[in-house]
Amino acid sequence: MSASKSIIVTGASRGIGLAIAKYLLQHSHKVFLVARSAGPLEALKSEYPGQVEFLAADLSDFSAGPKAVELALKAFSQIDGLIVNHGTLTPVKRIADSTPEEWRSLYDVNFFSAVAFIKPAIPLLRKTHGRIILTSSGAATGVYKAWGAYGSSKAAMNHLAMTLSAEEPEITSVSIRPGVIDTEMQRVVREHNTVMDPDEAERFKSLYEGGKLLRPEQPGHVIAKLSVEADKELSGKFLSWDEEILDKYQDS
Repeated sequence: MSASKSIIVTGASRGIGLAIAKYLLQHSHKVFLVARSAGPLEALKSEYPGQVEFLAADLSDFSAGPKAVELALKAFSQIDGLIVNHGTLTPVKRIADSTPEEWRSLYDVNFFSAVAFIKPAIPLLRKTHGRIILTSSGAATGVYKAWGAYGSSKAAMNHLAMTLSAEEPEITSVSIRPGVIDTEMQRVVREHNTVMDPDEAERFKSLYEGGKLLRPEQPGHVIAKLSVEADKELSGKFLSWDEEILDKYQDS
């Protein structure tokens, strides 16, 4: 991995975000962590003295983005990368059974809060020719019944990466599909099996019971590497974490 960089990681208290943070820290990078839960962030700060600062915040509060960017700059003098990794699956409801307010609540977390982090980071990332990596989903391009709010928010995120690529040529912006991972979100999926299509619900259940869910470290390490050394040719693309074009970012 390249020389030490300063990276902001959201959703960093568990799952993919925690795997990303640990990988970056183990490779001597400095990381500004953002999540709702302070405990895991405190633990990482204790374990990696001098490498970690954090903000515990509700990410649906749009002031969290500018505040995190300001604190990260104060702590580390520059920002080389931003990984937008937080998100929610709720509401898991069919359109006929959901409300505009529920959809708006999800979009506040999954999409608009991403913009709240990205906008203040742009001037700093221009200076460092930095990277913006967005954790997307296969649901952005595939249909799952009762996942309309989630999938469409991730499709909007993919378009955001494309727009950033066009508007900000000094910054490399990539959207990554991390696959089906053994995380809290998959537990939520299994709990909502009654409102999903039976075949789709059974697929997620069988992946879990068969031990075929990905470990967070598998896509997490790829996302971490992309945040510090993603090639310019990747900018604007929506890619699966294990695509051939990302071979050099895979764990050997």
